[in-house]
Amino acid sequence: MSTSTPLIDPIAPRHEWNYAAHALCPLDRQALALDALSGQAAITELSQQHQVSRKFVYQQKSKAQDALDEAFDPSPDEEKVLFYLPVTKAWLRQVVLGLVLICHSSFRGVMEFFEALLDHSIALGSVHNMIQDAVAAARPVQAKEDLSSIRIGAHDEIFQSHCPTLVGCDVVSTYCYLLTPEDHRDAVTWGVHLLDLQEKGLALDASIADGGKGLRAGQALAFDDLPCWGDHFHLLQDLYRLSTYVENRAFRALTACEQLEGKMRRAKRKAQGHTLSKKLTQARTAQQQAIELADEIALLVAWLHDDLLSVIGPDQATRQTLYDWIVECLRDREHQLPHRITPVRRLLENGRDDFLAFAQTLDSQLQALADCFGVDAEQAHALFEIQALPLDQPQRWQREGALRGSLGKCFAPLKEEITQLIDTTVRASSVVENLNSRLRNYFFLRKQIGPEYLDLLRFFLNHRRFIRSEHPERVGKSPAQLLTGKEHAHWLEMLGFKRFKKSA
Repeated sequence: MSTSTPLIDPIAPRHEWNYAAHALCPLDRQALALDALSGQAAITELSQQHQVSRKFVYQQKSKAQDALDEAFDPSPDEEKVLFYLPVTKAWLRQVVLGLVLICHSSFRGVMEFFEALLDHSIALGSVHNMIQDAVAAARPVQAKEDLSSIRIGAHDEIFQSHCPTLVGCDVVSTYCYLLTPEDHRDAVTWGVHLLDLQEKGLALDASIADGGKGLRAGQALAFDDLPCWGDHFHLLQDLYRLSTYVENRAFRALTACEQLEGKMRRAKRKAQGHTLSKKLTQARTAQQQAIELADEIALLVAWLHDDLLSVIGPDQATRQTLYDWIVECLRDREHQLPHRITPVRRLLENGRDDFLAFAQTLDSQLQALADCFGVDAEQAHALFEIQALPLDQPQRWQREGALRGSLGKCFAPLKEEITQLIDTTVRASSVVENLNSRLRNYFFLRKQIGPEYLDLLRFFLNHRRFIRSEHPERVGKSPAQLLTGKEHAHWLEMLGFKRFKKSA
């Protein structure tokens, strides 16, 4: 008879069995439960095999049986009480605020919700009063806001019932620091609000805005020599519309030419081709011109987007020279499509300094980095431009290798600083446009937007946490937290409410 060492110790102390139970991973526990359910081995045998107690084996078997019962239950109990809510006046006030702010409900929608789901009536005036009470609780919180850490602000105007609402927010944290309805949007109105914000610490390095004259004039009144960068968002929209239009025009010319060629073939069979020869020649000429114009406009727009208006690119002086050349190229083609090309050419020509103002700031920051690391400014800018090359392009690594040899120990930290500079440079007011699109969901519910309602709305948008984001570091954080770097309570708790928590 052969003897072998047992794999387990059936007389191991009980405390070692407890340790073995804790050490079992979920997959091992699942396998143990399946063995117990199958009945192919006795509970005692499974207990000794895994060095766990019989009670532990029964527990795993019970969990597996419950899971199977739940999975194959043909008629789950829909009427089973999951948990109970303590319905108090304070809780009903939270429901009203949640419906209005989270669910974008109208006041009468709140009334219908109460009647349909809570079997409880609520007056329209009561809903209004609850919102006013929340406004009174939110205003002291916003009065203490510190805006000193905002470096670049995006400003815009959104209209409701033909009246402007002035909007301003931080391009980094998306914190909204200005949201107020006004009768006018002139320089004085903008200037007064921007001066008020300076008392809360707003000291911008630059702002981003569209071509609104009142907005820019008001900023000039409130801030001395503050750069106002041209908004690339609207400019690129106009450029893409032009490119799309000329492309569709070229396709229409192709279709028209193909149709004429088909008519010509049919006419030749009847010896009547001469009647369409002139029209076909004109159509082919128009087709060729339309295709050439579409290709040229698409190329000019691509140069603007990828080279001149992008963060990574040449210095400001070079950008201005190339920019002027593109404007002249558009001017040379205006006669082909004046009603479409002329407005875009004028927009580019008149706004050159504003649209390229960010490049001047980039040049200054790169010069400061070069001075800080004690390297030549041309080397810093060369390393900056290399970051635009694809990672799989050999030319990038060849040029980086040459710079690594000349910069030595400064290469890695300088590259890190330049990468940070690229990631934090903003050229468009996309943040404020996104905010405007979210505000629309609230504005359409009521014709008149009062300052009280907008104060509460601004508080809510600044203190609600992001559920999802393209940037993982933003998930679970609010704009206020991103701005200050400090944790804060839930926005309902900041308004003085105690949130409902299910009992364990």
